[in-house]
Amino acid sequence: MQDDMSISFFGAIGGFLWWVAQNIFGAFVNFAAAVSSPSLWADWLSWNNTTEDKQSLMRFVYYGGSVEFFFFVFTLFLVLTAFAIYFRGFMWGIVRALEGFANTIGRFAAWAGLLMVVQQIIIVFMQRVFARPDMSFGLGVALDKDISWYAEELKFYNALVIVFCVTYTFVQGGHVRVDLVYGGISHRAKRVVDMVGSLIFMMPVAVLTWMYGWFFLWRHLIVPKPSASDQLERLVLKARALRWNVETIGFSPSGFNGYFLFKILLVTFAGLIFLHAIAFFYRSMLEFIEGEDSEGKYLDKDTLGAGEEAYEGTH
Repeated sequence: MQDDMSISFFGAIGGFLWWVAQNIFGAFVNFAAAVSSPSLWADWLSWNNTTEDKQSLMRFVYYGGSVEFFFFVFTLFLVLTAFAIYFRGFMWGIVRALEGFANTIGRFAAWAGLLMVVQQIIIVFMQRVFARPDMSFGLGVALDKDISWYAEELKFYNALVIVFCVTYTFVQGGHVRVDLVYGGISHRAKRVVDMVGSLIFMMPVAVLTWMYGWFFLWRHLIVPKPSASDQLERLVLKARALRWNVETIGFSPSGFNGYFLFKILLVTFAGLIFLHAIAFFYRSMLEFIEGEDSEGKYLDKDTLGAGEEAYEGTH
């Protein structure tokens, strides 16, 4: 009985590894097919409401959250890692590019916090001082909405800051950490913890969030609603009845009605986290290989200026 269970266990492991290997090799075939036939999945970008456009959109929806897409990204990561191990300067280039990207979008998106404060002040003045029920902004064609619409829109600014500043804050070392053993271990042990953390925690969480958020997004943009359990053939059949149905329902009759934007931000958040997990893994690997002298190498951290060193890391 135990021998049968052992055989079954190792058979399941072997089957899983064979499935992974098939999908890794299949990623090259899928990539070649996608590049050679872009009209099958990209025609919807020039939307003409034709049958071909509808089928193209359904293929795009399917592949965006599919196993095939996951293994394409995973295989690309493996290939880049294998190449970068032999060309360390190339790996440092990837780290600097991804960290620079995180810093750039984070520093730009941080201005949404200022917009949020200014808009809240305007709302208070319009309600309490001028007793107006609505506000109008713009030149030429103005955006004329109820004050409750602008009040609820403040949540969107907050979401922008969270999504686009999360990786920037990671680069800057601004996230709160609960340190039980990390501070007392050696430099290389820390880098091992960082590498394991990026592979075991950051990447899987980003993938799961993407897989959930992708179909959650499209279910609020089109009908018939796509499902993560739908096969490609079923989605292509659904394309015959496809039409855009962008969600414009607010929590209140005159409140903010652009909640589909939050679904887009959820997918964006997952993508940014995954990209930075790669950067963090590569940086940890390089600092492990090169030793303590490479800690913080090429790291672009913000500073408060000369004489403010005591306050660094507290803002």
